[in-house]
Amino acid sequence: MPRKVALVAIVLLVVAAVGAGLLASAKPPAPEPAAVPAGRAAPAAELAPSTAALHAVFRELDLVTPSRVKAADDFTLPALDGGTFRLADQRGKVVLVNFWATWCPPCLEEMPAMERLWRRHKDAGFVLVAVSVDTDPGKVAPFVAEHRLTFPVALDSTMSVANTYGVRALPSSFIVGKDGGLAGLALGPRAWDSDASHRLVRTMVR
Repeated sequence: MPRKVALVAIVLLVVAAVGAGLLASAKPPAPEPAAVPAGRAAPAAELAPSTAALHAVFRELDLVTPSRVKAADDFTLPALDGGTFRLADQRGKVVLVNFWATWCPPCLEEMPAMERLWRRHKDAGFVLVAVSVDTDPGKVAPFVAEHRLTFPVALDSTMSVANTYGVRALPSSFIVGKDGGLAGLALGPRAWDSDASHRLVRTMVR
């Protein structure tokens, strides 16, 4: 009797093994990744290196990125040259909006670098506007002339635009992408003529 039980057990094990093998062989093969047809955009994962490079530049410049996609608030301000500056008119270009004042030493610290950045990229789709929040706009023109600054300057003597942008310290700089979206924020002065700054502008204007 024990021998018959042992034989039955062996038979059951063999049947189970054969059944498992048949089930395994019946499974369809795993699908291979689909190839990207020629002329069609690559998946987002394949575009990651350039995006990662841009994020790396943001980190290098210590720029704050918004937690969600947000359009930069449009504004129109009188310009120092007698005209007006409207942000919406710059759509399709990368814009650096810098809030500053003549009485702000850190603002003056970064302005020569801003001037060099502006001169290097102004013909390649890059706009820089320095928004003065001086309550006396009459002080701005002599300051700009003394330091030989040529980038556009706008006047926000009531700080209406600065308040809209939540400016609480000077200098504060906002980077607006070609699509009008707010891409990043710099609190305090930056070396705007550094290699990272030039790479940032070149990457964003492409």
